[in-house]
Amino acid sequence: MKYCVPLIVLFILISVSCETTPEIKQRALPFAGNFNVVISETNGVQSIDSVYPTIPAFQYLNQDSVMIKSKQMKGKVWIANFFFSNCPSICPPMTSQMKRLNILTNDINQYLQFMSFSIDPSRDNPTRLREYIKENGIQAKNWYFFTGNEAKTHRLGVDNFLVHAASDAVAPGGFAHSDGLVLVDREGYVRGIYHGTITEEVDQLNKDVRKLLTIEYGIDCKKK
Repeated sequence: MKYCVPLIVLFILISVSCETTPEIKQRALPFAGNFNVVISETNGVQSIDSVYPTIPAFQYLNQDSVMIKSKQMKGKVWIANFFFSNCPSICPPMTSQMKRLNILTNDINQYLQFMSFSIDPSRDNPTRLREYIKENGIQAKNWYFFTGNEAKTHRLGVDNFLVHAASDAVAPGGFAHSDGLVLVDREGYVRGIYHGTITEEVDQLNKDVRKLLTIEYGIDCKKK
């Protein structure tokens, strides 16, 4: 009997250890942007966490003159860019690559929401956006083209989606903006920014969105 006590104690210790070990969620991709450091204490043990910001709530008119709120797209992974329809420089190749990516991800389109924010809403009303879609041969049910307040859109791009968007009198078309395609997860965290004019980077985005869906959300979508 004297050998039973250590074995029982050992069993209890193992059981307690297994029950209290926190589960660490596997991350497919890093988080992007500035973060705050938060120090917390539980049962006398201090922990330090990096807390990244999420995309704030927003609402815009889409190409069909329907007001879309960001909460309506919750539960999907977002792929976003900022553009304007009269852009003579990077927008045409960026839109072409977004279109190509939309086709590449057609097998998982129910999990994705594409969105293009116009930084020139005075000209890009819903009618013009529909014309732009037709001009570019875009046939995608999961792609919104948004128009709204110019200043708020520029801030949303710079502060939250982490891509440059601003009026600029000396830039082609009167606006300067990034060619970035932004990958946002279901919780609203930016998980990657890719040059939308470079084929290899857009191909990487296709791979990364599949990795995100597979590893973090348990969706089998690795066939491409």
